[in-house]
Amino acid sequence: MSADPFVTHRNLLFTVAYEMLGSAADAEDVLQESWLRWSSVDRSQVRDPRAYLVRIVTRQSLNHLRTLSRRREDYVGEWLPEPLLTSPDVSADVELAESVSMAMLTVLETLGPAERAVFVLREVFDVPYDEIADAVDKSPSAVRQIAHRAKAHVAARRPRVHVEPSEQERVVHRLMVAFNTGDVQGLMDVLAPDVVSVGDGGGKVRGAARRPIVGAEKLVSYLMGGIAKWDVHPVATLTWINGAPGLRIEVDGQLAAAMSVTVEDGRITRIYSVANPDKLAGFDAEATLTR
Repeated sequence: MSADPFVTHRNLLFTVAYEMLGSAADAEDVLQESWLRWSSVDRSQVRDPRAYLVRIVTRQSLNHLRTLSRRREDYVGEWLPEPLLTSPDVSADVELAESVSMAMLTVLETLGPAERAVFVLREVFDVPYDEIADAVDKSPSAVRQIAHRAKAHVAARRPRVHVEPSEQERVVHRLMVAFNTGDVQGLMDVLAPDVVSVGDGGGKVRGAARRPIVGAEKLVSYLMGGIAKWDVHPVATLTWINGAPGLRIEVDGQLAAAMSVTVEDGRITRIYSVANPDKLAGFDAEATLTR
């Protein structure tokens, strides 16, 4: 007996939902709802199960996006996507790895729900325009226009250069060593002078910055001052987060934050640090992403 198409395509469907929502927990909710809808469908009437399932997941994700946008308006501090623990294999698909990066997901947050759905389905998963039109309930010509606008919007805001995973790993390793040894000069050397650090504690983490910190000197001062003030001893280890090398930060053996970075010219230009415990609850389970 062949596997149910939902099971066969589950990793793909999770990836679609996650890229649309920026939340693994909400993506799992979407998959549960989509499974219930799929289980009541007359399969004999479905010519292309993969396309049909993507359509269901897209529609459920759009419903969630509208609810999430209201929830995020009341969020304390900066909102960042929920980080995913991934295997290094994800980086082999350059386009997929870029699409799930923290940098790209934060750009996708600036799109409206329909624009985000169209961009993700077209640019990441190469879904034909007519199938996207069916999923978002718009005409193919309208979808083409939305896709054009969304692509231009993202192009103006996405990271400017592609960095090989091996180079990013070297830079992140330098950050890890400097962080773990309290090497102030080492931190200053690996951070770009105009680095921007965005933290997400959700109002639940003592000492977490609620606004972006701009500049290497300010950031290093904030990090070193916080460690001294709160008398904590964080330890960073290199791990793969959202398809790229990042840092897992632990305090007293407990996960405290997941840190992703953007690298340009051998230095870190942006840091995304998620410390909200609600967003770290499922971090230790490796996510399988595919397209």
